[in-house]
Amino acid sequence: MSVKESFWSRNFILLMISNAILFMAFEMLLPTLPLFVESLGGSPLQIGLVTGVFVCSAIFIRPFSGKLIQLMDRKYVLIIGVAICILATGSYMFSTSLLLLLVFRLVHGFGFGIASTLYATSASDELPSHRMGEGMGYFGVGETVAISVGPLIGIWMLHAAGFNGLFSMGAVIMLLALAMIVLARRHSVQPTSADTTKEKTKVPLKLFEKKVLLQSCLVLLVGVVAGGVMSFVALFAKEQGFTNVAWFFFTVAMASFLVRLVSGRIFDTKGPAYILIPAGVVLIAAIIMVASSRTELQFLVAAVLYGMSFGAIFPALQVWTISVVGEDEREDAVGSFYNFFDLGIGGGSLILGMVAGLTSYKTMYLFSTLLIAAYLIIFVVYSVLDKKKSRNTLNV
Repeated sequence: MSVKESFWSRNFILLMISNAILFMAFEMLLPTLPLFVESLGGSPLQIGLVTGVFVCSAIFIRPFSGKLIQLMDRKYVLIIGVAICILATGSYMFSTSLLLLLVFRLVHGFGFGIASTLYATSASDELPSHRMGEGMGYFGVGETVAISVGPLIGIWMLHAAGFNGLFSMGAVIMLLALAMIVLARRHSVQPTSADTTKEKTKVPLKLFEKKVLLQSCLVLLVGVVAGGVMSFVALFAKEQGFTNVAWFFFTVAMASFLVRLVSGRIFDTKGPAYILIPAGVVLIAAIIMVASSRTELQFLVAAVLYGMSFGAIFPALQVWTISVVGEDEREDAVGSFYNFFDLGIGGGSLILGMVAGLTSYKTMYLFSTLLIAAYLIIFVVYSVLDKKKSRNTLNV
């Protein structure tokens, strides 16, 4: 009788909480930073530029994360990433012009790009391979809770203490995240011989990990849809006369939280198909229900379906990405994964926004279901071809 190996180690818990705090501090700025840009005299286009600069710098730095840990221990690189986020967040209060804010936002993106990649790979190192899906599902629960409460805390802090108090509080909160990383033990000690160090620094920089092209393309499609849903749902709700759109976001977060408690275990025992296909079908139903909502109850039911589907798909794709590469390739793989997701989020807001401008929000949402249909077709075709390949290998 085999003993079920626990993944609730001291390191894993510290990393999970620290990652959640970083995301909470980031989410505090989502509804409030546009107001700060507006206070500096920024236009809607410039508000979009502030967001775009952050995404671009995060995407740019992620391919270098794997290179950085060849030069120093992963824990120290993670500390540097979080420290950059702390300094950038605190520096926002000194933004006397839009140009200066863009500089701080650019630096913040660098830190966030490094930290978000290394948190995931550091947590995966603490997990037994046969419980990777379950463990990363729980790891993502912290992010989900942070995403649900971060905007509420940010708005409360802005009303209570103004922009300077908001930025100061964000920096102080992240100091706690930094302290937890410092307390975490190093996963492994890197060899210190000169020969080994020289050999490691010769490893070429990977701008993209080809082994995870499939997973990255799938999360790109999901990201486009997520970007459209979350960017325009408030405007759609206003158009429909729904009064409390905050409940939509809260319901999405809670549904995502609950499904992650079970989806990871299904991934470990059954494989990715048992998560990615049903969740994709539910996601199509959720988007159709959003577009067709005539009452606030229907709108909230759509939020439940959307939260459940996205909350199952994202960690499943993340774990699948980690599982198809070697341990020394995880930073490159996860960096590629997050870059495609961020491209999807940014591209989704732009492309689907254009569709909405030419047609309507309802048509835009219905159009986005075609992207999830493409996601399902790509994955099913891959699964069929992979099974054929496995059978041919066994027959040889």
